[in-house]
Parts: sequence; C-alpha cells; structure tokens
Amino acid sequence: MTQHPTAATRRPANRGPKAAAGNRAALISAAREIYASQGLDAPLSTIARRAGVGQAVLYRHFPDRDAIAAAVLEENVRQIERAAAEGSALAEVLGVLTWHLARSAAFISLLHADEASGHPRHTRAFARDMHDRVEHALRECLPDGHRLGGPDDLMLAVSMVSGAVGGPTHAQREHRALAAWGLLGVTVGPVRPLRD
Repeated sequence: MTQHPTAATRRPANRGPKAAAGNRAALISAAREIYASQGLDAPLSTIARRAGVGQAVLYRHFPDRDAIAAAVLEENVRQIERAAAEGSALAEVLGVLTWHLARSAAFISLLHADEASGHPRHTRAFARDMHDRVEHALRECLPDGHRLGGPDDLMLAVSMVSGAVGGPTHAQREHRALAAWGLLGVTVGPVRPLRD
C-alpha cells in the first residue's frame, strides 16, 4: 500500500529560480558569520549548512572558496559606499566600516594585502580595487580640515584600527576597534551594518 505524505511531512516546494537571490544572500550572510568565527579556511559545507542550502546550491552561486570570500568583501565595500552616497556623516560611515571590521577577518586581510603580503597577483589587484573604493567612499564624507585629511592619513588610520581588531567575540573586536578610533581622536557613529 502506498503512503502519501501528509502536509506536515511533505517537502517544501522547490521554488527554482525564485529562490536564487534569497539563497545567494543567505550564503553571503552565513559565510560572513563562519569566516568571523572560524577564519577563511572554514569548510564550505559549514557555510552551506548555516545558510540552510545544499552544497550544490553553494557551488551554483560560488564555484570556489575565493568566489564566496570575494562576494562577502564586495558586500562589505558596497555597504560603505552606499552609506557615503546617502550623505551620511563620516562618523556614521565609520560606524558601518567598524561593524565590518569587527565581523570580517577577510575584510581586514583585504585592507592589508599589498605587494609584500604574499597574496597572488589577482588577489592583490582585487584588494587594491576594494581598498581604493573604501578610501574614495570615506573621502566623499570627510569634512574639510578633518584631522585625517592628509594624503595618506585616512587609510593609515583605517589600517591601524583594523590591526587593533582582535578577540574571540564580535563584542571584543568591536570594543578594540572603538578604542583604537578613540586613541586616534576620531568619533565613530553607531556600529551597525547598513540596512536596505
């Protein structure tokens, strides 16, 4: 005798292409959390599980480890750019930047990738582009005469703060970042991601 699944045991309907954007967003969010706690070498299967999708879905969106890390970093930079484009004050944009610094080891490593870092050339080019975009966004909202207005001062301060970010929890990393900004005499707004 054939048993038919009940409503309680039936699998959810496959939403197909409609689910793609939601799955991608869930994977990026999961990757950010996993990378923050386990580092960039965390198993991709862990990211897929956290996102609530199978590994095939992960690989459909991101063919390799570099692709998903790049997507997380791209989202970080895009949020900083959006905050600056919305006309936020420098303190508000620094709050968004600091949130990403406290939650993304990959973002910190990207800000420090240079010729001497040992990263492959394509990674350094990607890092340079992201670095330049962050600097441009921050300069867009830097008031005239600000203490970080010198040619190298702004990104040197960001590098110094990112170098101070450490600790096993988001709260500890955020505390250290804010303490570093404070030592530099820079006011930071609420530490938060930029919401849509």
